[in-house]
Amino acid sequence: MLRVDGLTRRFGDHLALDDVTFDVVPGRMTGFVGANGAGKTTTMRIILGVLGASAGTVHWKGAPLTPDVRQDFGYMPEERGLYPKMKIRDQLVFFGRLHGLDQNRAAERTDKILERLGLGERATDVLETLSLGNQQRVQIAAALVHEPIALVLDEPFSGLDPLAVDAMVDLLREEVTPEVPVLFSSHQLDLVERLCDDLVVLSRGKVVAAGAVSDLASGPTTTYRLVVDGDAGWLRDVRGIRVRDVAGGTALFDVEDGVGEQEILRQAISRGPVREFGPERVALSDVFREATR
Repeated sequence: MLRVDGLTRRFGDHLALDDVTFDVVPGRMTGFVGANGAGKTTTMRIILGVLGASAGTVHWKGAPLTPDVRQDFGYMPEERGLYPKMKIRDQLVFFGRLHGLDQNRAAERTDKILERLGLGERATDVLETLSLGNQQRVQIAAALVHEPIALVLDEPFSGLDPLAVDAMVDLLREEVTPEVPVLFSSHQLDLVERLCDDLVVLSRGKVVAAGAVSDLASGPTTTYRLVVDGDAGWLRDVRGIRVRDVAGGTALFDVEDGVGEQEILRQAISRGPVREFGPERVALSDVFREATR
């Protein structure tokens, strides 16, 4: 397991990270979200050893993370770190060799990943001749080519069209074995919601929410959706619920712990036909807004 423990980072008088602590569990994708300037990239750079921490440590399998172990991590920076005038295949093989693969294995891995990303026919092209989206695909290939033991990805889906996102997601799922923890940041909350098992929310350098996405979305109340033939406004008078929205026969409302949803359903049925009743999925954007307000 990758553990970030009490990371603090100051840039002069500015406190960029304030006692940041969270776990990245093997075999699970952990989304790392926050507004611009929240400290996500700073945290990732400290994990990779690009920056030092003012205080705190990063642990791998219970021991402080060492440069030798970091060598086996895969990292995709938000700003591309590739050679624009070098051929795609040549530089991916080069990166594989830098991480300890022999020539044959590096070439084998390169060819496999380029094919999976739909770039097999462009392997001998110079990087700068590719579109920005395809350059982004090569950047993720560089993070994966050496079969990393952990992945740290900073905005991996930025600038990609939906087909490219699907290809990258499929590749990540293929590469992420039960032993590999994955931490990735993104401003695309719909993608985070689609992919993530766990979530860490950072705000002004502090962790304001962390845990399984399902747990964070549940909270102390459950939101339900009710659709009836008549007017659903009577819900406003029911003790133990908070109506979010009513539009004719459609209502969204929160149910507090200890309030029986079956009793609410019984009351609805007693007033006429019920067309729909059940828990409403809480959007990740709502979880994010609630955590960072």
